[in-house]
Amino acid sequence: MDRDARLDGISATPWNDYAQLQRRWKALRSYGVAVREVACVGAPRTILAAEIGDQHLPCVAIAAGVHGDEPAATWALLSIVEDGLLDPRLSYRLWPCTNPTGLVAGTRVNVDGNDINRSFSRGGTTPESRAIVTANRDRRFVLSLDLHEDPEAGGFYCYERGGHHETGPRIIAALDDAGLPVQDLREDFDLGYPAGSEHLRRLERGRVIPDHDAEAKVFSGLPYSVYMRRPAQHVMTLESAGANQFERRLAMHRVAVVTAVAGALKVFPRGEPKQRKRVPRLKSLEHHA
Repeated sequence: MDRDARLDGISATPWNDYAQLQRRWKALRSYGVAVREVACVGAPRTILAAEIGDQHLPCVAIAAGVHGDEPAATWALLSIVEDGLLDPRLSYRLWPCTNPTGLVAGTRVNVDGNDINRSFSRGGTTPESRAIVTANRDRRFVLSLDLHEDPEAGGFYCYERGGHHETGPRIIAALDDAGLPVQDLREDFDLGYPAGSEHLRRLERGRVIPDHDAEAKVFSGLPYSVYMRRPAQHVMTLESAGANQFERRLAMHRVAVVTAVAGALKVFPRGEPKQRKRVPRLKSLEHHA
């Protein structure tokens, strides 16, 4: 199946069809992607996890779908892997849909009524966050990406934490080159911060740079990206624009993820260990190399 057919298949699939999402991820096993179901601690459900490449290579963590009503993030990550767009000079730990019950129901929260993205404190306070925190124990990442959607945004924007804050501008430039909209962020744009919290972040076109230490004190529960500041050197949250058509939201995430990974390679251009195993390549990657 070629790239356009795959993307058409995603657009034609009901966005809350988690069974179809699972099938397509598991089909990637035959292309060298290690896909498994991780038990949610304390609940009779699982979430998908996937790994690509030699895990001794510098590793990028990518998560999607923590809010079930933000489906383009989940399907964009699938399309990125199906099309072989992840550079094989790095390895990857992927969480394809961290809130399956929310995706099926079309809700921000999980089946228990909890916002998973406010549950990453104290080792995880929801079954899904506990599964992720437990699996990530003793792991380190050169980059963490968390894929979201903002239903009210007309353009893409991102949050950038840690690192040298150079990747965000590269993503914005790449989106401009692709003709995709970028959000003009002003103080009156609702980012979900409490009133009077302007001191917690700096705003640029398409980019939010939070004061992470001050920010962590404001949230009642820890978001995934704030938790990932410990195991990851550079942390970004990517927000596609929910006011756009589904295909354009997919495209925003595809451009942003590929550009962010390229930024990680600038930091680790020769990060491979000398005695490394051959990195499995997706068949589709051969056509994009």
